[in-house]
Amino acid sequence: MKRFACGLLVASMSFIAVSAQAPAPSSIEAAMVKAVDTETPAGVALLERLVNINSGTMNLPGVVAVKDVIEPELARIGFKTRWEPMNSIGRAGDLVAVHACPAGEGKCGKRVLLIGHFDTVFEPSSSFQRYSIVPGTEGKVATGPGVNDMKGGLVVMLMALDAMKTSGALKNAEIRIVLSGDEEKHGSPVSISRKDMIDEAKQSDIALEFESGGFVDGKDVQSISRRSAGTWKLETTGRSGHSSQVFGEKLGDGAIYEMVRILDAFRKELREPGLTYNVGMVVGGSTAKIGETGGEATGKSNVVPPVAIALGDMRTLDNDQTARVEAKMRKIVGDHLPRTGAVISFEEGYPAMPPTEASRSLVRQLNEVNTMLGLPREAEMDPMLRGAGDIAFVSPYVPGLVGTGAMGEGAHAEGETVFLDSIPRQAKRMALLMYRLSKD
Repeated sequence: MKRFACGLLVASMSFIAVSAQAPAPSSIEAAMVKAVDTETPAGVALLERLVNINSGTMNLPGVVAVKDVIEPELARIGFKTRWEPMNSIGRAGDLVAVHACPAGEGKCGKRVLLIGHFDTVFEPSSSFQRYSIVPGTEGKVATGPGVNDMKGGLVVMLMALDAMKTSGALKNAEIRIVLSGDEEKHGSPVSISRKDMIDEAKQSDIALEFESGGFVDGKDVQSISRRSAGTWKLETTGRSGHSSQVFGEKLGDGAIYEMVRILDAFRKELREPGLTYNVGMVVGGSTAKIGETGGEATGKSNVVPPVAIALGDMRTLDNDQTARVEAKMRKIVGDHLPRTGAVISFEEGYPAMPPTEASRSLVRQLNEVNTMLGLPREAEMDPMLRGAGDIAFVSPYVPGLVGTGAMGEGAHAEGETVFLDSIPRQAKRMALLMYRLSKD
C-alpha cells in the first residue's frame, strides 16, 4: 500500500511495550509489528479511497471498482489472482487469490483461508456516500458507508499481509483468499454464489473472516460462531363476503384472522435459547401483494378479506435448531381457522456456524499473540451479538475465527463508524497469528 499517499494525519498505534511476563517477539514478529505501524497512514488513506467508491451489492460496476483497487495490491504482495464473474445470477463475482507454499502444497504449516467481501448495504440511492472524520474524536473515529463492514476489514487484511511480506514471514506461508461481491445479499443458488469459497475451504485448514471485529463493554472480544439467517413468507387465504357473515358457517374467519392466529402462535410457542424470529411486514385485504421492501393491499372495513401475506426472518444457533423450528412453524400453520388456508415457505439463507473446540483452540493461539503484544486476552463473544456471514458456508470444512477486521459501531446504518486505532491493532494480531500458523 505504499503507493497511496496519506491524505490526513492519523495517530498509528505504536507497539505496546511488552511486560516482564510476556514472551519477547521473535525478530520476524518485531519486524511485522514495525511494518504495520509504518503502513498505518497509508492504510487509512486506502480506507478513505475504498469507502468513497459506492459498492452496494446491486451496484455491480461499483463492486468491480473496489475489486480493481484490491486486486493489484494482492498481486504486489505476491498473490496469484483471478476474477470469477457471476453475471448469470445477477451478482458481480468473487476475487480469488492464492499464495502457494514454495515447498509444495501443505508443507508450510496450516493452510489459511481469508474471507471477506467488497459490497455494502448502501446502494447508490442512499444519502450516505462519503468518508469523513467524526468531529470531536481527535481524528480517531471515521464514518462512511461500509467503513467497518467491511472495507476496514479489507485494509486490515492487506496491512497484515503486507507486514508479513516486509518481514519475510509470508515467504513460507500458504494462504488463500476469497473476497465476494455479494455478502450482504448473496446470489442464488448458493451452489454458484459460494462455490469458490467452498472450493478453497476444501483446500485449507483454517479460516479467518475479516468482517467487523467485536468489542463488548469497551473490551475486544473474538467470535467463533455465527447464527443462521433465513427468511420466510406466510400466505393465508379465506372466503370473501360481507362482514356481517364473518365467523359464520359460510365465510368463516377470513385471511387476516388466520394470519393473526399464526403470528401470535409463533410469538408464544417458538421461543427457545439462541433463537430469534421477526415479522418484518404484513399486508392483507381484498387484494394484497408484497415485495422485499414494500407491499400494497386493497379492501374495505365491511369486507371479509380473502388474502394476507407476511414476510419475516429467523436466526438460529445451529442448523439442527433451524430444522426443528421450521417444523414447529409448519405445524402451527397447518392448524387452520374455519374456512381458511395457509402456506409457509422458507428462502435459502445463511447457515449457522456452531462453536467448536478447534475454533476455541484458535482463540487460545490468538491470546498467545495478545500476550506477546501486551494486549488483554480476548473472551469469546456471544453469537447472539452477531449476525450471519459467509464463514458459515465453509465451517463444515474448516474451523475459524469470525470478525477479525476493523472495529466500529452502527454497521448497516447511516452513520456507521470505524475506530481507526483498531486497524493497526487487528493487523498486528492477524499478521502474527498467520505467521505462527504457518509454522504449526
